[in-house]
Amino acid sequence: MPSNFALTGASGYIAPRHLKAIKETGNILVAAVDPHDSVGVLDSYFKDVRFFTEFERFDRHVERLRRQNSHKAVNYVSICSPNYLHDAHARFALRVGASAICEKPLVLNPWNVDALQELEEESEGRIYTVLQLRVHPALLALREKLKQAKKNTRHEVELTYITSRGPWYLVSWKGQLERSGGLATNIGIHFFDLLMWLFGEVQYSNVHLSTPTAVGGYIELKNAGVKWYLSIDSANLPAEAQDRGQPTYRSITIDGEEIEFSGGFTDLHTLVYQEVLAGRGFTLDDARPSIVLVHSIRNAKPTGIDADSHPMLRNGS
Repeated sequence: MPSNFALTGASGYIAPRHLKAIKETGNILVAAVDPHDSVGVLDSYFKDVRFFTEFERFDRHVERLRRQNSHKAVNYVSICSPNYLHDAHARFALRVGASAICEKPLVLNPWNVDALQELEEESEGRIYTVLQLRVHPALLALREKLKQAKKNTRHEVELTYITSRGPWYLVSWKGQLERSGGLATNIGIHFFDLLMWLFGEVQYSNVHLSTPTAVGGYIELKNAGVKWYLSIDSANLPAEAQDRGQPTYRSITIDGEEIEFSGGFTDLHTLVYQEVLAGRGFTLDDARPSIVLVHSIRNAKPTGIDADSHPMLRNGS
């Protein structure tokens, strides 16, 4: 029997991936909310969705469905709202007897995870998060390869992610530290989660540069040293990317060898949803390590460029 979904943040960039996942897993979207009403995308996936621009009315509608014990009572709430609202919307899901499927970052601060775990223990529902790189076939294969390698092998890793954003980015909630958590949280968290999933827990972290448009540093993991660099400034794109008119450059190298995982991204949210529906979704405990790390990065005082800095920082990008 199909499950009923509600969705927060229907007009946002990431919402279509969740709409697609809900539809492709054979489920139904019954309600959605967003303060902005540019949500015609809903019709591409579902034809009979109750839409609200005020959260209070959305809340009342979902609560009524629950109390009426209707066949439309919500089983899952998909959370695609701005980062600073994720915590409140996950609490809402539990309160109406549903489970949450929340975009990254699940929350902004480690203590928010603690509070949600307490609420989860008192509730019927569960809180799941979208760590989509963990279900990427090429990265699953890489993890198995690393597991079979010599134990305690230490790897040298470089993470580079440059994704061009115009002036709108810093004006929007994404450019506000208290709402997005900053670049390391908003665009880096799933890469940091991936690296810890592959190489183990954090031993040491240092931030070398932190500005509104670029951040970089060094992380010592159990089995790897990671030089990382994130930027939204197109001027920082490598020359080959600029020559091709390529707005995004993503690279992870392990011991000098590039990891190729640029393909296969279109269905990752659907795979995450399948795991949730099968009872194998990514939990609060799965989300915690990367939230702890990006919180420490956000609050660290940059120490300046040194020998452990990413090559782009050493070369003055």
